[in-house]
Amino acid sequence: MRIIREPSVYLVGRQTVDESEIDRFLADHSVSHWTTDTEIAGERLSEIAGRLCYMSFAKPRPGGNAAYLAHIREVGHGSVLEHAVYNFIITGVSRSFTHELVRHRAGFGYSQLSQRYVDESDADVVEPDCIADDPALHAIWVESIEQSKAAYERLVEGLADRFARIEDKTLRRKMARQAARSVLPNATETKIFVTANARALRHFVELRCSPDAEIEIRKVAGMMLRILQKESPNIFGDYAWVDLPDGTQAARTDHHKV
Repeated sequence: MRIIREPSVYLVGRQTVDESEIDRFLADHSVSHWTTDTEIAGERLSEIAGRLCYMSFAKPRPGGNAAYLAHIREVGHGSVLEHAVYNFIITGVSRSFTHELVRHRAGFGYSQLSQRYVDESDADVVEPDCIADDPALHAIWVESIEQSKAAYERLVEGLADRFARIEDKTLRRKMARQAARSVLPNATETKIFVTANARALRHFVELRCSPDAEIEIRKVAGMMLRILQKESPNIFGDYAWVDLPDGTQAARTDHHKV
């Protein structure tokens, strides 16, 4: 049994821009020339969406993508940020974490590891820092995890015998695992694919990378924000980092509810 203390976040997808179609749109609307100073697709698309609202391509004010998106944040015109989309894979997190994560519905899409199909006998587990740092509490936690995993294995075996009459092997395994998973702890490690737009991600960061957030989800929100600040600094560069007493960090911005 492997105990995980830190999550992992992978940015696996980003957008592209079709320059020829943008040029065709501008030509069709008598705009002879328009440029912006970013090559990042999400930032370009957000600016295009915002300028479309006022057809401000010919006389762009303010000029430049960084200045334009800073103005967007200042005036709270956050809907244009919904056109910037990012794809993440998050691993090394607990089922407790994903129960909180999937409460964020607007602007998010999820695909999560299925406990109905995947054998969890050898699943990793995620231990909270406050338990791992105390030997006595850690011993209690490990004992509980081991008991739950042993019960799961016995239930899978017993249910497989009970469903032996079912000819379809895949269905038989699924029926056994979906019932046996009821004894697995929230600490069971899971993997989840997350797609979200920039506006939704900003809202997520404000709620989950705050001092009041639960530590595991705050860690993940912080990791995602650091990736996004490198990926799209004109959209996420306004966040500042605050050190917290527990050794983690929170993020803050002057532009709330964009």
